Amino acid sequence: MTTAALQTVVTVPERFRGPAGIANGGWVSGTVAEALLGDHSTAEVTLHAPTPLDTELVLQHVANTASLSHDGRLLVEAIPVAEDVEAPAFVPFNQAARAEAGFAGWRGHAFPECFVCGLREPGDGLRIFPGPVEGSDVVAAGWRVPHTVVEEDGVPVPVIGAVLDCVTGWAHFGPGESALLGRLTLQVHRPVYPGGTYSVVGRATGREGRKLYGHSGIYEVDGTLVAAAKAVWIVPRKDA
Repeated sequence: MTTAALQTVVTVPERFRGPAGIANGGWVSGTVAEALLGDHSTAEVTLHAPTPLDTELVLQHVANTASLSHDGRLLVEAIPVAEDVEAPAFVPFNQAARAEAGFAGWRGHAFPECFVCGLREPGDGLRIFPGPVEGSDVVAAGWRVPHTVVEEDGVPVPVIGAVLDCVTGWAHFGPGESALLGRLTLQVHRPVYPGGTYSVVGRATGREGRKLYGHSGIYEVDGTLVAAAKAVWIVPRKDA
């Protein structure tokens, strides 16, 4: 007996861009992972190619796999994993907000139009600017959730994935430095509420050649973990 595939046509609005012209990797990861997270607590999402904006894409869910493709080319694939993702230690909101002053992107930003960490207008972009937390090995920012990202059921998983994505990058990046997301393992514990205030925390966990590794977490003001992720970023080749 075969399992029928569920297919949906989706597009990524330009608002949810990361680098110019392509989708934010965390947002796309959350979009594909969402197809699995109703039945599984954790999804591992691999990005095979950049996802174009404002283009009809096929989101397919069959058995324990979800994928996103364009004209038959696989862009993103997600599978469930039996794993509790470890988040960096909690940083209180006020301390996380103070850390934003040290955000490396103030002194040089490779993707200033990014939906999450770009320098866009409030309410359009999320304006999450992770900076180093004094006396620790993490970066953090305060997230004041705008109502402009809310759907009927609250803040959607793609937005949560986007937030968890960018902070892991800034745990590595200096001014003007960049990389592209290659994999995001995402675990969502509880909803994110519009108008709420959260701490977003990221920690670099290693580097291997062109691969950068990091973990991230979103916390409520009382230290309750809302969602966590681990990421693998790919640094572009110098001759690219």
